[in-house]
Amino acid sequence: MRVANLSGRAVIVADDRALDVHTASAGRFGPEPGRLYADWPAFSEWAGSVAAATEGVTFDRRDLEAPSPAPTQVFAIGLNYRDHAAETGLAAPEAPPTFTKFASCLTGPETDLPLPTDTVDWEVELVVVIGREATGVSAGSAWSHVAGLTVGQDYSERTSQMAGPAPQFSLAKSFPGFGATGPWLVTPEEFADRDDLAIECAIDGATVQSGRTAQMIFPVPELVAYLSSVCTLRPGDLIFTGTPAGVGVGRDPRRFLVPGNVVTSRIEGIGTLVQQCVVGRT
Repeated sequence: MRVANLSGRAVIVADDRALDVHTASAGRFGPEPGRLYADWPAFSEWAGSVAAATEGVTFDRRDLEAPSPAPTQVFAIGLNYRDHAAETGLAAPEAPPTFTKFASCLTGPETDLPLPTDTVDWEVELVVVIGREATGVSAGSAWSHVAGLTVGQDYSERTSQMAGPAPQFSLAKSFPGFGATGPWLVTPEEFADRDDLAIECAIDGATVQSGRTAQMIFPVPELVAYLSSVCTLRPGDLIFTGTPAGVGVGRDPRRFLVPGNVVTSRIEGIGTLVQQCVVGRT
């Protein structure tokens, strides 16, 4: 099942058609996408009987917004691919390095990306959306707390990220538009292997990142277990799971985004994000 946010309303997407959840459920679920996650098990059961492909209507992808637009928490994991750790000159971590992206940075899948400086970098990531409250869960039961997966871009402003005396990540990764997600949420049962998906990023059509989520040091179940051992994960919360090698700061010479660049991010079985870079703050 694919669940999307179409102009602020929850829809089920099938065969390029969208079924309005609130209308189809006679008001039981929705209309706001965020309301689905609070009752995700019941919604999933109801949605399984809906014929969205025949009952839905065509839509414009530019009207899609963030699948979970107002999470209570947004977690992000650093250095979760060994090749990315190596390109930054850091050792692979023994526990997941964790920071947050503030929810105000979240956007949909096809947007303009304002560049606040000339040192903005790209990081394509698999994003987990929590569907059932999780506190101290085991890795073995973690997937039962996941509503689905989506594509994310953890855009990063490297100058402020690395400013001393100690680097800080959260503000540098939370400028407007720095949390692109979408194009929709895909539920775990839709994947042949939910733990091994091709992931890539291209700039102006040229591939800059290419990997597989099976290369994660800490896969999705371990991340859910680790985070829930400290924090209660709530329905609708997001986990940006880290990026493979190929980011701009790891190149020689370093490369950053400039106005006019088009960033395309893809994950197998989910879909594509497209950001057009534009002039930001002056």
